[in-house]
Amino acid sequence: MPPLDLTADEVLTTTRAVRRRLDLNRPVERELIEECLQLATQAPTGRNRQRWDFVLVTDPAKRAALADLYRLGLSRPRGRVVQDGVNRGDPVRGQRIADSARYLFDHLHEVPVLLIPCIRVEGRHETDSHVGQANTWGSVLPAVWQFMLAARSRGLGTAWTTPHLHYEREAAELLGIPYGKVLQAALVPVAHTIGTDFRAGPRVGPDDITHWDTW
Repeated sequence: MPPLDLTADEVLTTTRAVRRRLDLNRPVERELIEECLQLATQAPTGRNRQRWDFVLVTDPAKRAALADLYRLGLSRPRGRVVQDGVNRGDPVRGQRIADSARYLFDHLHEVPVLLIPCIRVEGRHETDSHVGQANTWGSVLPAVWQFMLAARSRGLGTAWTTPHLHYEREAAELLGIPYGKVLQAALVPVAHTIGTDFRAGPRVGPDDITHWDTW
């Protein structure tokens, strides 16, 4: 499948978190995933160590087990009180997001590919400090975002999710990930999208977030 006819700016502004418009019935070609991975490996990474790994889960039983951990993370997060996810600043938009999240909650096990991006560490204590956090996540996030941009340009939808990380050890056991040396960063559903016409999302303007020389 050739890439969509999108400019770089269009890819950057229309790569949305896709949930309800994931095509649950259409298989994702392995070649498309491999093309996205090839582009992801070109992302910048701390000291050029390239210490990320990508675990692709297509086995139905493992997808179902991961989806159960995701649901458990949302309904019974370890060490946290469940929060209402509705955006109170915009009730209509907040309800739309809540409905979208509920759809993924109900259908995650049906998504044809689940991606677990990981990063190899010296030990799980590596993220104890602010600097350690910045170095670690700053070395994996660009690669995952690059994967997601590549996916968008090929008619695939993705969404960054983290609830399963409340049960990261269980996910590591399920997938054979060495828990002591590898951190999971997210769970990203990957599927063809129903339609490819995505628009730029509502965002604050640059003037609202920019500080020149001083806060």
